[in-house]
Amino acid sequence: MLKFQPVLLGSDANVYGMARSFYTQYGVVSDAVCKGVLVACRNTRLVRIAVVEPDLENDEVFVRTLVDYAKAHDYKNCPLLLVSCADGYTILMARHRQELEPYFHFACPELQTVLDLDIKDNFYKACAAHGLSYPKTATCTARNYKNAEFPFDFPVIIKASNSPAYWNCSFPHKKKVFLAHDRAEYDAITTAIYGSSYQDDLILQEYIPGDDNCMRVLNAYCGLDGKVHLMALGRPLLEEQTPEGIGNYAAILSAPEINDPALLERMRAFLEDVGWVGYANFDMKFDARTGEYKLFEMNPRQGRSSYFVTAAGYNLARWLVEDVLEGKDTGFTIADSESLWMIAPYGVIRKYLKDQTLLATAARLKKQGRCAHQLYCKEDRSLKRGLWYLRSQLNYYRKTARYYGNKGLTD
Repeated sequence: MLKFQPVLLGSDANVYGMARSFYTQYGVVSDAVCKGVLVACRNTRLVRIAVVEPDLENDEVFVRTLVDYAKAHDYKNCPLLLVSCADGYTILMARHRQELEPYFHFACPELQTVLDLDIKDNFYKACAAHGLSYPKTATCTARNYKNAEFPFDFPVIIKASNSPAYWNCSFPHKKKVFLAHDRAEYDAITTAIYGSSYQDDLILQEYIPGDDNCMRVLNAYCGLDGKVHLMALGRPLLEEQTPEGIGNYAAILSAPEINDPALLERMRAFLEDVGWVGYANFDMKFDARTGEYKLFEMNPRQGRSSYFVTAAGYNLARWLVEDVLEGKDTGFTIADSESLWMIAPYGVIRKYLKDQTLLATAARLKKQGRCAHQLYCKEDRSLKRGLWYLRSQLNYYRKTARYYGNKGLTD
């Protein structure tokens, strides 16, 4: 069997999902290099916390930390496979490709390509250039937000253009995404944001009507040859409701009828035209008014919920390993099996999913055992992890009830 060591950047649920993919496919425990140890990667046999460096997002520290890690391991005889699990780490990997390549194997786009697509207003420009639909969008800055005008009516979605910078800011009632129903709400939200350390642009966007199940999530892997090798389209059933979790998915359905061949072909052409390499993740919503999928964002990594792809039978780790370490031509695959992925308990899905047809499908898949929980792995059971998992699942009921439907500047 191929000998290698996955090195994952971060320690969140995405890291655990990727580590689980590596363990399922290759029986290997992943090392994590991170700023701090989040709960998803505590008390687990699948992730070994190799380095905790609070200043990891500093360029000089990032390079030094990874090079020191590599020199402390047998990188010449046991290849180190470096995987970004957050936007900022992908940017750092792309920026410091030359310093990292002597020690690590990885799939990463060129720096300018990442910067062109990770910043949301740049991404929308790329969508326009490639004929992809996206919501009507405007931007405001720290200088003009009080007087900003936008060519669409309220309600208005407000979100940061620079995700890494926003992640690191703090202010009362902070949410990942806000929804302003009128100008007074808009003024309060933007004033709160720009009263923090975040001073980059904000995206102002028309609200696309429809429940959470109108969303779609696309994960793709693009090889070192610049070709798309894997695409997996999922239909979210419900989103998380907490301030920091808005926009993250609580449950995703995979099924052949979800696939839209025309959409997938357009997305494949887009990724190959821009020269993408490695994992990519897209969030979009079906707009029943126009019959189009409107793209919201592109993440330069696999998505937080991307374990849904592995759960559907298309192990994300395999495509990376076979491309980067084995040099195999894996062709082109569209995931088309039926499965249910959850990070929230099924009881929350059953209570808040309004579409009865989708709920019946979820119930059937659960009964058939064709479902997977992101943070529960039977090979990773222990008393401490089991107690934490039980508490966290029970907490979903409380959190969802408290925050359901709240995207304003309140708790």
